Amino acid sequence: MISLQHRSIAHFDMDSFFVSVECRDDNSLKGKPLLIGGISDRGVVASCSYEARRYGIHSAMPMKMALKLCPHAIVRKGDMEKYSQLSGEVTELIAEKAPLYEKSSIDEFYLDLTGMDKYFGSMKWTAELRQHIMKETRLPVSFGLASNKMISKVATNEAKPNGQMEIMFGEEKAFLAPMPVEKLPMVGKETAGQLRRRGVETVKTLSEIPVTLLEAWLGKNGISLWNKANGIDESPVVPFHEQKSISTENTFSSDTIDMQFIHAELVRMTEKIAFELRQQDKLTGCVTVKIRYSDFETVTKQMTIPYSGSDHVLLEKVKELFHKLYDRRLLIRLIGVRFSHLVQGNYQISLFDDTQEMIALYQAIDNIKNRFGWQYLMKGTNAVPPAKRGAVTKPAVMPYPKVR
Repeated sequence: MISLQHRSIAHFDMDSFFVSVECRDDNSLKGKPLLIGGISDRGVVASCSYEARRYGIHSAMPMKMALKLCPHAIVRKGDMEKYSQLSGEVTELIAEKAPLYEKSSIDEFYLDLTGMDKYFGSMKWTAELRQHIMKETRLPVSFGLASNKMISKVATNEAKPNGQMEIMFGEEKAFLAPMPVEKLPMVGKETAGQLRRRGVETVKTLSEIPVTLLEAWLGKNGISLWNKANGIDESPVVPFHEQKSISTENTFSSDTIDMQFIHAELVRMTEKIAFELRQQDKLTGCVTVKIRYSDFETVTKQMTIPYSGSDHVLLEKVKELFHKLYDRRLLIRLIGVRFSHLVQGNYQISLFDDTQEMIALYQAIDNIKNRFGWQYLMKGTNAVPPAKRGAVTKPAVMPYPKVR
């Protein structure tokens, strides 16, 4: 059995993915400050080119502010359907060749190449895969190769744009030492600020602080931070299809054709599993609706969609599928909703149409659900039990509590 210390892990990142796709399809955009995101005054930047970053622009910044920083920037709304399709193509190219891979987001992948040195040479093999992806997609790709996931990701960031880097086993601490603490994954402005106020500016200084002291400063995060600063990360590469779907269904105590009640159930169920998606920092690329009629015939219909984790996007697709599927006009015994084709990703992936207010609203809603439970905050149609809405049947679940 090969020790975790001697693993060989590659991290692939499609450089400025949305921007690169737009530049590939329109050569006139290359080398210019380009913003992808909401095109209204209240829109938000989903991605930006390296040229735009020089003006201090970054993802999730209000578009209005970004255009103040760089008035001559070019703004494109973006095409999530196209990006999702290309992400799938890259996934297929990696799946054809990699012994074990994890799709960590729409444009990032980890590959476990442990043991491959005996036959091919991990660096040679990884570099050839990078060239293959770039040839097939005409998109830039960067990668880092190291003994664990954390080091390989940091190496990728250092290799960008459109580069590659290998950190040899045993050189992890020396590689990290001169970097500012912000270079470590998951070290945000708040944590970096706490460290800098204590005189900790580089990873080297951080690595020399006793772990017990870091734990006293930052709690459990202090232990994780100490491990990172010392180049330690034993997290495995998780196969992409580990979790195939998130789903829920409801069998009614009495069969029904009350459309108002059924629509309310679809909203409730969609919101429930969409919240689960966001809790796990995942997005779905496929929505399925299931109906079981009173005669026990069961039918399903699914739809491939641009990756999303947003209630309003997913609910629209769920309702559309239900109306296409429900064609027998019989009493309904059961309905179900399933999200599949899951990938890691956060809400920023869906910023093309959303405003600052919409993003803030989702964050506030999820904070309330985290504190009190998902069922304590739902759309208005679900706040009142079905019987009070004139429903002729009741679901085999507890009545929904009112928002508190």
